[in-house]
Amino acid sequence: MGLRIYDTLQRSKVDFTPATPGHVGIYVCGPTVYSDPHLGHARGPIVYDVLRRYLLHQGYRVRFVSNITDVGHLTDDADQGEDKIERRAKLERLEPMEVAEKYTWSYFDAITALNVLRPSIAPRASGHIPEQIELTERLLKLGFAYERKGSVYFRVRAFPGYGKLSGKRLEELRAGARVEVREEKEDPLDFALWKAAEPGHIMRWKSPWGEGYPGWHIECTAMSLKYLGEGFDIHAGGIDLQFPHHECEIAQAEAAGYRFARHWMHHNHVLLEGEKMAKSTGNLVLLHDLLKAHEPMALRFYLLQTHYRSPMDFTWEGLEAAKRGYARLLQAYREVRTRLNAAYPGTTPELERALDALEKDFLEAIEDDLSTPEALAAFFTFLPELNKLLPEAKRDTLRRTAQVFHTLGEGILGLFPERVLEEKVSGPLLEGLVALLLELREEARRAKDYVKSDLIRERLKSLGIIVEDTKEGPKWRIGLE
Repeated sequence: MGLRIYDTLQRSKVDFTPATPGHVGIYVCGPTVYSDPHLGHARGPIVYDVLRRYLLHQGYRVRFVSNITDVGHLTDDADQGEDKIERRAKLERLEPMEVAEKYTWSYFDAITALNVLRPSIAPRASGHIPEQIELTERLLKLGFAYERKGSVYFRVRAFPGYGKLSGKRLEELRAGARVEVREEKEDPLDFALWKAAEPGHIMRWKSPWGEGYPGWHIECTAMSLKYLGEGFDIHAGGIDLQFPHHECEIAQAEAAGYRFARHWMHHNHVLLEGEKMAKSTGNLVLLHDLLKAHEPMALRFYLLQTHYRSPMDFTWEGLEAAKRGYARLLQAYREVRTRLNAAYPGTTPELERALDALEKDFLEAIEDDLSTPEALAAFFTFLPELNKLLPEAKRDTLRRTAQVFHTLGEGILGLFPERVLEEKVSGPLLEGLVALLLELREEARRAKDYVKSDLIRERLKSLGIIVEDTKEGPKWRIGLE
């Protein structure tokens, strides 16, 4: 079938074919690094990581660019307020670049724990001031921008295509929450390309218009064109960036005479108590807190259970259910690997057919606009067949099963890095101690002392040892429940 993605600009699913055969260029708007990341910051990286992994699986070379905003993003998301990083620097009594460095690595540590591949390039806005000044000068020369009191603004009404991404019409836009009226603007709809630094503003650079700093929108236009060139394949980001950020990016690029992104993808919000997670409101769950208390791959699994274009409402009950679901998949994969070497040579036709169906259904789901919920459903449809046939499965089929788990589950979904497949520390001492405790538990059960029996099981569980009662007697494993 081939990959189909929902293109926000075209408002429909489209067949994806890269501009350059064999190569794909993707630009994803990254974080503004002024505080620790919350769960909402993980969704985009995981979604577009799956996209990238799928394309790599298909044999493409992928240049994946995701920026770091370390200057220019003001507190009202438009042209008013303090720079978010500078404001944080004052609170923490640090240099702004210390703040940016601190929270950049906080972000990368979190997404690395979630098994997200690092970007090919992670450009910082502060490192590309010359490119942003050059683009601003070009827009001034072409008449799409004007300078006032050391600031430079984009003439929105001079660009006929403004609003084509978001569907907003100029006559419907008015000065308000995101479009602030300033006396030096010709029109309240105009937005800043370059801002004059006011007295006391720490982050400032020299420019043809005096000392100042770049506007928020121009950084991504300049950096995406620099590293991916004109007409690159995909520009992606959160749905809240669709307007004004991405709308302004398009206006800047096309007004300057450049062909910009061919396709646009947007992921929806992560909600908490029905409201968008956001640093500005404090309605959030910090990623580092979640990663300390829960297996990161179970958290990744949880985020993949909802389609990226739908809002996802985070609940603790949902996370616990996701942990159980992930544990089922992980244990099945571990069991296949454990049985592989001891199995008899040959194939198991019934299991081979189930694997055929899994691969077909999985790839159809991913190729239908990254439907990760359906891709996961394909695995869970496969599990009953696997569990039924596993005891007698032959070596060649088990080897294929392990390869399918690796290729689809890890290679594309990123759920099974090697560290989770290796059982935690074991050995004769551990095995002997667990066997002794299970004997004591069995004695308690025979004596109908179920309180003691349950206590032993729960204590073992708290140590990461899962006990399962079977017809052959109790069995234990180390892992997730």
